[in-house]
Amino acid sequence: MGEKYTMSEDMVANRPCDDRSSPARERDLIERAQRGCAASSHELIALHQDRLFAFVWRMVRNTHEAEEVCQETFLRAFSALGSFNNAYRFSTWLFTIGYRLCLNGIRKRRDVTPDLDFGNVSSADAGRDVEDVADRVANSDEARRLKERIWNSVDQLTPQQRAAVLLFYRESLSCQEIGEVLEMPAATVKSHLHRARSRLKGMLADSMAEDWSVLRFEAS
Repeated sequence: MGEKYTMSEDMVANRPCDDRSSPARERDLIERAQRGCAASSHELIALHQDRLFAFVWRMVRNTHEAEEVCQETFLRAFSALGSFNNAYRFSTWLFTIGYRLCLNGIRKRRDVTPDLDFGNVSSADAGRDVEDVADRVANSDEARRLKERIWNSVDQLTPQQRAAVLLFYRESLSCQEIGEVLEMPAATVKSHLHRARSRLKGMLADSMAEDWSVLRFEAS
């Protein structure tokens, strides 16, 4: 667990989406790692490092810092692996540790965006369509630019809103699971998602015209 790994921004953009092991396989790896199997520990890292790095990099927007956060996340996770409860998802535990470390780094830089009060935002229809907006654009270059602007706008959200959006859209976590990561009730997660939608609507209105309505954050 002492080795260093590095990743690039290209790896974030092009990370595989099928890097998740079956729950049974993952439980077996965790149990073996808890008994001291180094190979199982390395396989767990391989299964989760791309997803963790993508999440952390979007939070801190610095490759070196993201690598350091991921390294520390795995070190902390494996040092406490004996107490891990297999009833929970290992990825959720990693995101929780990584999120805390990201917040610590953000606070140290004194760069926390104020959590603005946008009032109550009503629920929208179900959907995970952030990137689908760009997919509707016929021209591939225009689609790429629009996707880039969408995620650049996400980077301007508060840390809590940004984390909620990333976990909901990129990782397909439920609000209950996101609440476990962010250590808040599911209802608060839903509130962060709807406030994020409201802010993104304002930031992207000129680019998305009538299509802003597909940015829907309905929690399950």
